[in-house]
Amino acid sequence: MTQSQTAPDPATTGPAGAETLLEVQNIEVIYNHVILVLKGVSLKVARGGITALLGGNGAGKTTTLKAISNLLRSERGEVTKGSILYRDREVKDLNPTAMVKLGVILVMEGRHCFGHLTVEENLLTGAYTRRDGKAAIAADLEMVYSYFPRLKLRRKSQAGYTSGGEQQMVAIGRALMSRPETILLDEPSMGLAPQLVEEIFGIVKGLNENEGVSFLLAEQNTNVALRFAHHGYILESGRVVMDGPAAALRENADVKEFYLGMSDEGRKSFRDVRSYRRRKRWLA
Repeated sequence: MTQSQTAPDPATTGPAGAETLLEVQNIEVIYNHVILVLKGVSLKVARGGITALLGGNGAGKTTTLKAISNLLRSERGEVTKGSILYRDREVKDLNPTAMVKLGVILVMEGRHCFGHLTVEENLLTGAYTRRDGKAAIAADLEMVYSYFPRLKLRRKSQAGYTSGGEQQMVAIGRALMSRPETILLDEPSMGLAPQLVEEIFGIVKGLNENEGVSFLLAEQNTNVALRFAHHGYILESGRVVMDGPAAALRENADVKEFYLGMSDEGRKSFRDVRSYRRRKRWLA
């Protein structure tokens, strides 16, 4: 297990032998020229891997994804230090459109579907920038429906009247229609029933294994995320405090206690873990 000061081994950030696709190097992010949110965050995403970005609310997960996709300026935020490399190219100063053309898509927290459009119209908006013809777009639409058969049944329904789980499927499917190489997925489990969470993560795994899409997903549900990811990073207060292979993180005693609510003595209450026993060795 590595600490935040140690650069992660690229051989352990994803499938065995996979090259690094995305690398964030010691970035700092400030909002409104005053509020320091990220404090030297570094991480790597392997080609063909699923990387989990874990931590509680306010840890800096969403800000990290927005920094990578260059959406901070719309919220008066900026990367003031460090670098963001995609395929060994500095992309920190590119605009969001350029990132989409490079194959990096952000699926934002809260789904953000176009409620007045149908499910199928929402999906087709993801192909807006493509210039490879109607046949290729139609083929990809069928591919999306093969992963999300529920969307095919609801394709003529207004997206605003579909369930939260269906809207999350629409958001991911819309991203797939742009033919991304990497999807940044923000809180895919938020507001969903456990059964739907398993279904969404199962589809993410299928897209990763069958379509070769790399994922960096920010998630509070540590238990589910570490079951599907290859590698994980834990953020607290804008810093990476721990990282390692997902299997190793699942078995780590500190992760079990502080993020899974378990310890050697069994399950602990949220109050015991979060309020009265702040025994986080990595923050010492």
